[in-house]
Amino acid sequence: MYRLTVSKRFAAAHRLVNYRGQCARLHGHTWTVEVSVGGNKLDSCGMLVDFRTLKELVGKIVEELDHSCLNDLPPFNRNDYNPTAENLARYIFDKLKPLLPPDLIISEVRVWESPDVCASYREDAIP
Repeated sequence: MYRLTVSKRFAAAHRLVNYRGQCARLHGHTWTVEVSVGGNKLDSCGMLVDFRTLKELVGKIVEELDHSCLNDLPPFNRNDYNPTAENLARYIFDKLKPLLPPDLIISEVRVWESPDVCASYREDAIP
């Protein structure tokens, strides 16, 4: 199986509801999103998918989040669904999955809250 990874950055604020600590207050991050896709078939150019195409698809999702307060955006505007790195990874995964050609699968989505910490989401059936 071939695997490609692209990354995009965006700036956004958030606060964690029902959290005890400084992250309960509104604060911002420069988030980094890494998306890895996989597949078995290369096109006539020898590519799984053009990096540019994958970056554009991820960019459309990231653009919706950029320079926003994540708590104001659905589904994070509910008190029971915090805009954590974990939930952002799942959100981006779920938004991207239907946009990909049927022969590609998302291996993993990683969301970096800072250069030192990240969370990821992947479907269990994917190695």
